[in-house]
Amino acid sequence: MSSDRGRLPAYYIPHGGGPWPFMIEDFGGRTAWEPLVKHLEELGELARQRAKALLVISAHWEETVPTVHFGRAPGMLYDYYGFPEQMYRLSWPAPGAPDVARRVDELLRGAGFTTGREEERGYDHGTFVPMMVALPEAKLPVAQLSLVAGLDPATHLAIGHALAPLRDEGVLIVGSGFSYHNLRGFGDPRSRPASERFDEWLRAAAEHSDPGERDRLLAGWESAPFARACHPRSEHLAPVFIAAGAGGTERGRRVFSGTVMGVATASFAFGGAA
Repeated sequence: MSSDRGRLPAYYIPHGGGPWPFMIEDFGGRTAWEPLVKHLEELGELARQRAKALLVISAHWEETVPTVHFGRAPGMLYDYYGFPEQMYRLSWPAPGAPDVARRVDELLRGAGFTTGREEERGYDHGTFVPMMVALPEAKLPVAQLSLVAGLDPATHLAIGHALAPLRDEGVLIVGSGFSYHNLRGFGDPRSRPASERFDEWLRAAAEHSDPGERDRLLAGWESAPFARACHPRSEHLAPVFIAAGAGGTERGRRVFSGTVMGVATASFAFGGAA
């Protein structure tokens, strides 16, 4: 399977907090979010122009083995709590991508992974919230892939390496997480210095000129400055490992840098032309 669209990057993006695009004044106002909105809109334009489908790996889906969503018409999974009732009526009816799901499953099995199959789970907010900004028309098909419980970095890097051929097949790989994710730290001015130190470490690791050293650094992320202060649990960081692995021997680059809810956060593209 090949594509005449050129090799796509693999992305790691911050998906923000809850249904922020639809309650933006409650999340700090439009000015605070405008840079991220613009970045996600640019990602959407890249997808429209060059991708035939998306593969999204959300921080909010974990299974005991990498599990692929084969559904043709995923529903909505409102996996956030305490918001106004209308936030549970949002709709993003992008079609599923069973053909891409089969290819994902084939690649993972070929790399020695035992895989799972899912057909009923809806789009969680790690998928539908940023994609409603990037691709509000919801026309591109979307396959979904879970994280693996335990969140082992080496496992997720290996998953990414296995999925790298998708980048030549018109599939835009999007890891959706948040490069800072300590719920107690959002909005606390004392969190910003730690988030900035970790953000700079992540940039240096992702952009390392030696892909082997990049993977080694990412696998050892707990040694980074303020690592556990920024990620008490690493589910929002794990999608970057898949994106980096899918980048293969190509260098990563930070394509968005900003402040969201009072902390530094970033987006990265690995390989391809962003």
